[in-house]
Amino acid sequence: MEKIKVLFVCLGNICRSPTAEGVFTKLVKDHDLEAYFSIDSAGTHAYHVGKEPDLRSQAAALERDIDLSGLRGRQVINGDFEDFDFVLAMDDENYSILINACPEQYKTKVNYFLDYAPQLNERQVPDPYYGGQYGFERVLDMIEQASAGFLKTLQESGRIKSTG
Repeated sequence: MEKIKVLFVCLGNICRSPTAEGVFTKLVKDHDLEAYFSIDSAGTHAYHVGKEPDLRSQAAALERDIDLSGLRGRQVINGDFEDFDFVLAMDDENYSILINACPEQYKTKVNYFLDYAPQLNERQVPDPYYGGQYGFERVLDMIEQASAGFLKTLQESGRIKSTG
């Protein structure tokens, strides 16, 4: 079985996208679906390549039993558009950067992550970097809802088994 490859993307790969990687990885593990997925995150900019996620992101995630400490920042590369089945952007700026860099034949792989949480009536996961602790909690709430919606969409499409 070929794994479904998912890449979460934000600006610097230290807040939103590693949080999404951690949340979705935990969700997949909790449903015993690890065999179906390859999950990663990256940034559109190289500001934090090789660095661990923001300590505030790590602390907020750890409160929900999600350990981000082993993740390291990396920048999106051209090969990601071919390699990944889903390239999920956190906001308009990063979506635009991704679409403009993406070869035409792979553009359908690039989407907004929050499209999988239509109940939020938002398309952008806000960057919590300059906000207070509440911003990181809000981001986690949004990402958890989008992760659940994304998994449900994949299950309903028949790409993975349903868990219940």
